[in-house]
Amino acid sequence: MKSCRVLGREYQSGAERSHSKMTGFGDRASICMAPRWSVAVPGMEGGKIIQWAARSVDGADGSLIVSGWKSDDRAYGTPVAWKRSVNISLFQAASALNANARWQEVIAENMAASSVPGFKKQTVSFKAVEAGMMPHGINATAAERTAWSMPQGTTSTSFAQGEMKFTGVNTDVGLDGGGFFEVQLPNGASAYTRDGEFQLNGQGQLVTKQGFAVMSDSGPLQLDRASSDPITISADGTVSQGNNTRGTLKVVNFNKPELLTPQAGGVFVANDPSLQASSDNKPKVRQFYLEQANTTPVMEMANMITVMRASEANQRVIQMQDERMGRAITELGNPN
Repeated sequence: MKSCRVLGREYQSGAERSHSKMTGFGDRASICMAPRWSVAVPGMEGGKIIQWAARSVDGADGSLIVSGWKSDDRAYGTPVAWKRSVNISLFQAASALNANARWQEVIAENMAASSVPGFKKQTVSFKAVEAGMMPHGINATAAERTAWSMPQGTTSTSFAQGEMKFTGVNTDVGLDGGGFFEVQLPNGASAYTRDGEFQLNGQGQLVTKQGFAVMSDSGPLQLDRASSDPITISADGTVSQGNNTRGTLKVVNFNKPELLTPQAGGVFVANDPSLQASSDNKPKVRQFYLEQANTTPVMEMANMITVMRASEANQRVIQMQDERMGRAITELGNPN
């Protein structure tokens, strides 16, 4: 077995032993092959580019590219640049941790709003996203490269029906089925909610807890605050006060409700231009009832335990990879 000296140390020649832990190239080369590392060496006059194959201690193929001249198993040159390949497992574990962190945020938001009537929980789904191609050397063809993926978390809104709860309050209404109550924001824009916990303001308008005016088919719903007549709301959303009809609650459906943008307090806005709104001609409105949130603190706590365990597993993967690289560096740096 031949050897060469690098930085005053003897190493086995990678030209004759491709599975050696370290590969030395000539007296003037100041770096040897390490796991997943490569170095570029500038050419000398009359030299030519050569490539020597080596194998790192973790089994990954690698190469040291030198420019200069080659004699037997030695190449001479001066290193000028370092380049490190991607450690896929570390990046995948880090991406998974990032997705789990977003999942934890969603769980916290769901728990905080679980007492809001009509609240629709956020859910997180995971998918593999192709992030690139694993290189197999500078001369590898596209067919010889392997695609690798990263986990990615995507947030969406669940519009599953919540449980109906009887309250006995005549201005409380719940939607049994699809649709949203249309309300008017202070800036005049329209917003949409499933929270039917309405009340009368000082001007006799029917408003939400936040003070947003509840819309009817002809504008904000106006009632007579001084009247002692009872307020009744029929199944189709018609609001009456005594024998006087005050209007019909405007219930709106969307072609793609998942594109609605959630806001604080269980309110949604339609910012996406592809959303198309249509009035629901046959809403199922239930007076004296409120739709509860479609999540509970117990459900969210169970999800929190799941995400914590997933995060711990990914942390262990990162720790294992870090320890493995540390051992490789220690062994490579100590030829004895």
